[in-house]
Amino acid sequence: MPEDIKKGLAGVVVDTTAISKVNPETNSLLYRGYPVQELAGTQPFEAVAYLLWHGELPDAGQLAQLRAEERRNRALADDVKAAIDLIPLEAHPMDEVRTAVSVIGAADTSAGGSVLNAGGSPEENLARSIRLFAALPAIVAYGQRRRRGQEIVPPRDDLDYSANFLWMTFGEMPDPVVVDAFNRSMILYAEHSFNASTFTARVITSTLSDLYSAVVGAIGALKGPLHGGANEAVLHIFDEIGDAANVKPWLDEALAHKRKIMGFGHRVYKHGDSRVPTMKAALDTLIEHYGRPDVAELYDTLEREFVARKGIHPNLDYPSGPAYNLIGFDTLTFTPLFVASRVTGWTAHIMEQGASNALIRPLSAYNGPDERHVAV
Repeated sequence: MPEDIKKGLAGVVVDTTAISKVNPETNSLLYRGYPVQELAGTQPFEAVAYLLWHGELPDAGQLAQLRAEERRNRALADDVKAAIDLIPLEAHPMDEVRTAVSVIGAADTSAGGSVLNAGGSPEENLARSIRLFAALPAIVAYGQRRRRGQEIVPPRDDLDYSANFLWMTFGEMPDPVVVDAFNRSMILYAEHSFNASTFTARVITSTLSDLYSAVVGAIGALKGPLHGGANEAVLHIFDEIGDAANVKPWLDEALAHKRKIMGFGHRVYKHGDSRVPTMKAALDTLIEHYGRPDVAELYDTLEREFVARKGIHPNLDYPSGPAYNLIGFDTLTFTPLFVASRVTGWTAHIMEQGASNALIRPLSAYNGPDERHVAV
């Protein structure tokens, strides 16, 4: 391979962004300049969504306006529900989410009515972003409920985003401790610069395609186990190990077979994911709330053993997997939860790409056969 080829675009800077960065001096992920751990500890998810879209945290009036718009768009539309119901129960829930966003986009005739103006105005795309932000909890919640043979739970206008999401999923009022942990996870997953799904969304946007198409493409990228699917894989590992006493023999065998241990390592963070302490603290509150010290013991033992042997630290998926499991989400629902969060970051990047667009079209180095001709 030629030395100038950057496989996977590793280390290649392709554009500027004002949305997020990792501060190398503090190892903090910053959303519009704010450390994400500060946002997760002080803000509702709606305020962070506003920050990502507008560049500043909202004042009381702006937050109230966003919340009112979000609540107007919470209910699962009949055509979206019908489309989800056509998907086999054996399919991955990400297929439901991808299809639902396509249906929402197709119903918005202003988005694709003219190929020459499919990208949309900033005002139109902000409205579409809020619409998806509001609709995704109902889509994800219904997906889990229908796989359990349960009826849909309508949204409640008296609950904030995170509490309503849990209400629609489980049909009961969530405890404030659970709401807080879930809200923190949504904020921590909301944005992370030019990751694979975000870059996919920006590539699609660069063709002047519409916002919904860009989000659908991002969902496809997030489905992969090397990206969003990693949080599911963490729970599968926990299920395999079963008990903290089994960690060492399980890890011996896994490393002997050169198995990739999901939930550890990150392309950006070399000395630990800055989001982990905040999510681990949220997980600890859930462990105490549900009385599950066995989860803490398994978590701590695997982390200690793996870091000691490989020197690779956990990423956000490691604490979020068991946290979502304790809350009651099915493992297959974990990546759709990631979508419901990351749609805020995706749409912020889509609007940023559209505001200063250049078609993203890299070159490739050909390494196939030399020119040849068909024998006559």
